[in-house]
Amino acid sequence: MENIGPLFWFIPISAILALVFAFYFFKMMKKEDEGTERMKKIAGYVRIGAMAYLRQQYKVVSIFFAIVVVIFAILAYGFKLQNEWVPFAFLTGGFFSGLAGFFGMKTATYASARTANGSKESLNKGLKIAFRSGAVMGLVVVGLGLLDISIWFIVLNIFQDGATETEKMMTITTTMLTFGMGASTQALFARVGGGIYTKAADVGGDLVGKIEAGIPEDDPRNPATIADNVGDNVGDVAGMGADLYESYCGSILATAALGAAAFISNPQAQMKVILAPMMIAAVGIILSIIGIFIVRTKEGATQKNLLNSLSNGINLSSILIVIFSFVILYILKIENVWGVWGAIVTGLAAGIVIGKSTEYFTSAEYKPTKKIADSSKTGPATVIISGIGVGMVSTAIPVFAIVIGIILSYLFASRFDASNIGMGLYGIGIAAVGMLSTLGITLATDAYGPIADNAGGNAEMSELGKEVRKRTDALDSLGNTTAATGKGFAIGSAALTALALLASYVEELKIGIIRLLNNAQEFVFPTGDVVTNSEQAHNIGLMEFMNYFKVNLMNPTVLVGVFIGSMMAFLFCGLTMKAVGRAAGKMVDEVRRQFREIKGILTGESEPDYAKCVEISTKSAQIEMVLPSLLAIIIPIITGLIFGVAGTMGLLIGGLGAGFVLAVFMANSGGAWDNAKKFIESGEFGGKGSDAHKAAVIGDTVGDPFKDTSGPSLNILIKLMSMVAIVMSGVTVAFHLL
Repeated sequence: MENIGPLFWFIPISAILALVFAFYFFKMMKKEDEGTERMKKIAGYVRIGAMAYLRQQYKVVSIFFAIVVVIFAILAYGFKLQNEWVPFAFLTGGFFSGLAGFFGMKTATYASARTANGSKESLNKGLKIAFRSGAVMGLVVVGLGLLDISIWFIVLNIFQDGATETEKMMTITTTMLTFGMGASTQALFARVGGGIYTKAADVGGDLVGKIEAGIPEDDPRNPATIADNVGDNVGDVAGMGADLYESYCGSILATAALGAAAFISNPQAQMKVILAPMMIAAVGIILSIIGIFIVRTKEGATQKNLLNSLSNGINLSSILIVIFSFVILYILKIENVWGVWGAIVTGLAAGIVIGKSTEYFTSAEYKPTKKIADSSKTGPATVIISGIGVGMVSTAIPVFAIVIGIILSYLFASRFDASNIGMGLYGIGIAAVGMLSTLGITLATDAYGPIADNAGGNAEMSELGKEVRKRTDALDSLGNTTAATGKGFAIGSAALTALALLASYVEELKIGIIRLLNNAQEFVFPTGDVVTNSEQAHNIGLMEFMNYFKVNLMNPTVLVGVFIGSMMAFLFCGLTMKAVGRAAGKMVDEVRRQFREIKGILTGESEPDYAKCVEISTKSAQIEMVLPSLLAIIIPIITGLIFGVAGTMGLLIGGLGAGFVLAVFMANSGGAWDNAKKFIESGEFGGKGSDAHKAAVIGDTVGDPFKDTSGPSLNILIKLMSMVAIVMSGVTVAFHLL
């Protein structure tokens, strides 16, 4: 413990501070009036449905986690192929990821009616309630994430042994990466299950309610409307929270592992580069809290005004983190302070560019979405064609932003010396940390979206009047853009983090080789090169390591892996899209049955059977989420066993390249379709009920699983495959080389 130093304690203190402010915002929200009895009743339906779904999901996930922990225990204690802490780290990662999603969703289900009621007073009141409730999610994610990292760092420092101090730090940082697999696994189940749930209800309700019955969105006569509102919480709040929890932790842990590897011969410098990403994240928490407090707007604000209100908080936090990250690096006396700081700024800049690009392509304030709305005049086919085209074009800017970000962060951190690979990769990792450093507030803008959406639904079902509905519609439309921007941040950070995880995979392979050396006299690589002791293994350079395992484009197993990884992105999306289609089909049949058999629903004389629709979504999500999630875990293991290290590296590269571009395309197409529909509903091209509106609704129903199920799940897939490869690296090496 004496090697940690006093600066470390700032990290867990910041994490606890985040949780304290999350609790404060939750209590402030609960003090607000929930409104009329009708509003409370509707919010109660949503709250009960959301909690029932999460309980069922956690049962399924718990069974899966128990099986995996047993397997890890056998590998660690029976075959000595993993660190003995791996089963426990895996469990805590999943537990904290699920807990973050649970707290965020619990807050959201209490906040929606209060946001609607606050909107009766003013637009600013509604915005503040929704945004600060979303901030609970943001602060819980960063607080629990950093607290989990801090606890494990302390525990492993006390109990983990190593031949030297630097080898001990290598083992600690790579072991901590394994709790990222637990977080990624939980996030995938939450994202896929929640996404299927919400889109089954949304698509089914829209197709029958809006198009066939001609009733408004969130009309209480629609049997699927409660399930739709429940879905917003379990998919866009609990799912997104678990998703960004693992992105946040993964970026910090991968960077720490790369820092430990870059300074394997210098224990003092090693500890500094390990602490740097944790401390930057800690300062980011405090700056996020400051940014949250300055978000406010005025009555009659346009979409641009509302966007600017949220941007003010994010921009202030981003500017301050640029300043304070340099101060942290200077205090730590990091080698090449200016270069590492340049990498952090590069990551932040790439994130801002991706966010602004997403805003441009999905907001109804700009041409792309307006053109999709205009295409609705000629029918649903042209809406779909136009939306797909916009989504495809929208991939260019994020890809260039990430490409430039990778190159600059590598060069800055390596002092423009391409041969200094260790520091270059550390630069890429810390660029991802920079992008996510103010996640406390950027995630608040994301979680705000479904709260505003539910508030609009509550206002409609409670018949609060046109002025209130106008305000909640404005907040809801803003939420679509902020949600798309949040997905852009998540996808961008996934790309940088996954690249850092690729390098971390190599370091974990070294640890696996060292474990094998404990049971053998020597280790022979595929090239015939021999390693006889742990010190020799630790000192193998990255490129030398790649050569030993024949990881090059002339090796057919690498290309095979690239093809499998690319295919995984499309197979995963296909399975989740089809899952939504099947679940939505069941919802359509149920809504039609109720309209047909329960007399008086459409006249308002009878209340629909909301519970039946909630049950359909819940059962469908539980069944349909299993196969895609299992494939994401099994494929990297099988690839490693059949094609070895070279094939696994190809798999991760192919999955990263195809998955990143496909995720951006799907998220932006879906967001643009949704806002094009809302643009028409504001009165353009005939407004609600017109032929143009019906065409736009069709586009929106196609876009729903794009933006809320398949697209956002891809960034988890990218990182989960890397995490699985890292955790199973010892097995891969042993299977091929013992």
